[in-house]
Amino acid sequence: MGIAALALADSRFPGGGHAHSGGVEEAASRGLVNSVADLREFMRGRLFGAGSGQAVFAAAATHAALRGVHTGHWAELDVELDARTPSPAQREASRAQGKGMLRAGRAAWPSPTLTELVAATPRPHHPIVLGVLAATAGSSPREAALTAGYLAISGPASAGIRLLGLDPFAVNAALVELSAELDEIADEAARLAGTAPAELPAPGAPALDLLAEAHDRHHREEVRLFAS
Repeated sequence: MGIAALALADSRFPGGGHAHSGGVEEAASRGLVNSVADLREFMRGRLFGAGSGQAVFAAAATHAALRGVHTGHWAELDVELDARTPSPAQREASRAQGKGMLRAGRAAWPSPTLTELVAATPRPHHPIVLGVLAATAGSSPREAALTAGYLAISGPASAGIRLLGLDPFAVNAALVELSAELDEIADEAARLAGTAPAELPAPGAPALDLLAEAHDRHHREEVRLFAS
């Protein structure tokens, strides 16, 4: 795994992911996640829902950046990911994290492709920015997919520790238990990386969409630790 993928997956990379719980805050407030076992199942569901979709689009963005595509392709990729994200709150969270990663990525791996991406869509989705940065730094579509999938569950893992005071050793052990599933998702995303944007899969996770909308509503009514 290249250093770019490691850096992008590192919690110290200033991409803004620390401000998002991936639905854990709302789930915890409703009593749906109370233990490491609960969090493990939440992460597994998130990996196969939001995580697999993000992995596919990260791989597709890496593939496109490595091959060199016209500006219109970035707009199409972004629109297709938007269409696969039915929750407005989830769309906003993705674009907010994309903005944070874009700012950090421009400093680490400046490239004309990033400029083309922003020209096509000023606030691109997070997985697309991640994919372009991975390609710019020489990573493969599979590495980008692996990073996107990992970020989809490492954020909730960290949130569970912060919100519920769970044992960090036990939580990270639960995270590692998902290694085989994460590899499976990355392999499939890499296989689909060259697929036309409109034909990319659209895995759904209605429960996550509902949690995101509820969190957004409650966040407007009271102070929450996480933005999403």
